[in-house]
Amino acid sequence: MFTAAGSAVLLVHAAPAITALRGVRLALFPRLAGIGDRSHIALTFDDGPDPASTPRFMAALDQFGVRATFFVLGAMLARAPGLGRDLVAAGHEVAVHGWTHDNLLVRTPAATLAELARTRDLIERLTGCQPHYFRPPYGVLTTAALLAARRLDLTPVLWTCWGKDWLEKSTPDSVFSTLRAGLSPGGTVLLHDSDCTSAPGAWRSALAAVPRLLEHCARQGLRVGALAEHYRPTIL
Repeated sequence: MFTAAGSAVLLVHAAPAITALRGVRLALFPRLAGIGDRSHIALTFDDGPDPASTPRFMAALDQFGVRATFFVLGAMLARAPGLGRDLVAAGHEVAVHGWTHDNLLVRTPAATLAELARTRDLIERLTGCQPHYFRPPYGVLTTAALLAARRLDLTPVLWTCWGKDWLEKSTPDSVFSTLRAGLSPGGTVLLHDSDCTSAPGAWRSALAAVPRLLEHCARQGLRVGALAEHYRPTIL
């Protein structure tokens, strides 16, 4: 049975998780939500790198001359270190998603810091580039995660729209339609370049939706790129 003090500690720990609600973060924390330059769309991918799928996304993006931000899992990068180097060599940005895809609500502050630091250090060691951004698994932040990110000089970024591409029933049409419904100037798009936490083969729907998304953005006069070019100093 929780004491009042214990309940208070849990509340403080979990309070930032409220930003997992899209409406809350869009209204109250626009920069955390990924709202940036209104002429730009930030394209981001989670859960890789995966030898079976990530190179296909890189090839699709290269056809359009577009660069993106890949939020990698440390455990996945450790198994495919060459892909981390390939992403950076191709001009993409590599960011921290965590070591594994466990919900940070069940991680202690010490474990949270250790896992983020381990992933950050691996990225820097393999690619020669220091990561600047962090996205928690499931988009669920904790107080410990925010403190760890600040200590590691990582900026938390969630997203403004996603494609629900992790679902077994997802299709290229459903992914694109879901993205388009939530897309607005200055937004940040979330897709997945790996199915390590999704339905097997779900990444194929996301991959097929990428060209349609890029063509749609071009028709709207929106530039698409990585988070590094998404935020201007005047954006609060």
